[in-house]
Amino acid sequence: SAMGGRPTGVGRTVVLSSFLLGGPSGSGVATTVTIGTVAYPMLAKAGYEKNAAGGLLAAGGLGAIISPPVLGAAAFLIAEFLKISYLDVLLMACIPTILFYASLFIMVEIDARKYGMREASFEAVEGVWVLAARYWFHFFSLISIIAFMLLGFSPTMSVLYATMVSLITSCFRSDTSLIPYDLLKADHRSWSQRFLDIGLIKALQGGAVGTLGVAVTCACAGLIVGTVTLTGLGLKFSGIVIEYAAGSLLLTAIYTALIVWVVGLAVPVTASYIICAVVAAPALIKLGVPDFAAHMFIFYYAVLSEVSPPTALSPFAAAAITGGDPYKTTLQSWKYTLPAFLVPFVFVLDPQGVGLLLMGSLKALADANFIDIGWITLTTAFGIVAMSGAFQGWLLVAVNSLERLLLLIAGIALVFRFDYGLMIGFGSLAFVFVWQWLRLRQRT
Repeated sequence: SAMGGRPTGVGRTVVLSSFLLGGPSGSGVATTVTIGTVAYPMLAKAGYEKNAAGGLLAAGGLGAIISPPVLGAAAFLIAEFLKISYLDVLLMACIPTILFYASLFIMVEIDARKYGMREASFEAVEGVWVLAARYWFHFFSLISIIAFMLLGFSPTMSVLYATMVSLITSCFRSDTSLIPYDLLKADHRSWSQRFLDIGLIKALQGGAVGTLGVAVTCACAGLIVGTVTLTGLGLKFSGIVIEYAAGSLLLTAIYTALIVWVVGLAVPVTASYIICAVVAAPALIKLGVPDFAAHMFIFYYAVLSEVSPPTALSPFAAAAITGGDPYKTTLQSWKYTLPAFLVPFVFVLDPQGVGLLLMGSLKALADANFIDIGWITLTTAFGIVAMSGAFQGWLLVAVNSLERLLLLIAGIALVFRFDYGLMIGFGSLAFVFVWQWLRLRQRT
């Protein structure tokens, strides 16, 4: 309802739905499968081919792992490594999450123009304001998690109370109630059978099963960290990385990103973060990167394992739904996500880049310069626009080789931050935009 029936409407719907579902779920695969089952027929009707549709679904699902308020299991590990509150981790993830989904929206807009997507007409549905007025209470459980943590409750108690809020608010309407209004009404089943079949019991069962993997992961994390710390492997490895990078922060960041990505090819996100946080993060910290920025850098590149074979779980799940080729779907998901995954270099290479992480804590944010935070966010967003145009080969119209090169230079200059980078970046992007606008006017 909110996205309308325009050519970009279906793609926007997938991105927005992935954000709304992914934030609370924290699972890339679950978000991909849940959204994909419903959205793929719409994507196909709009003109997306199988692999492109799967790539977009996987990219949207990937955002679940980096989106507040859950961020998968890794958020708790980041808080434990840095000895900070879970709320500070959520704070750091806010702007990068916005930039990630903004990048997907940009890619969807370019797709619609590049491939001539069609408007997808469907049966009339009620307007977004009508649905929001009817089901407004569902937002309470999401907001309450943050509210309870702001009030000083621990993450565990915040989630417990938010679950209770969700249970209570679900009862506002009979069609959403986790405890059916007619539970006590007699039928052919016994009361115990009816009780075990209600939504509340199924939700508790799913939650209990879901925590098993997190518990095992946290236990293994302690063993890995203890082993690396006692043997001194982390310090030795960071020294090797710095030596090969000749003390260059840029090369160290690139090497670290490659190491995290390679490790992620064999293990899932959480395991990749645990391993690299103890062996690779010290290299960045030694070169002056704040510890919270180094750990968030590693976390974001660990997330790439979700869309990297052979453990590319989200693209493979999306391919199973769309009937596309798993590896081509993986490449499509890389196309959609790669511009946003250059963002972590900003908060590692630029001293002002930690503004994207909202200075790492509520306490530091209180003393921050919000103009600087807004400026670094804006310039990074323009860098994402330039990168998206370069990767897609399209901005306002199809780009030629020179325009693609200029867009790539603009994106690199705005993201990697070198001397005169802003001047070069904005200049190159403005030149391509104006040149394409003139070409577009000539056509019309």
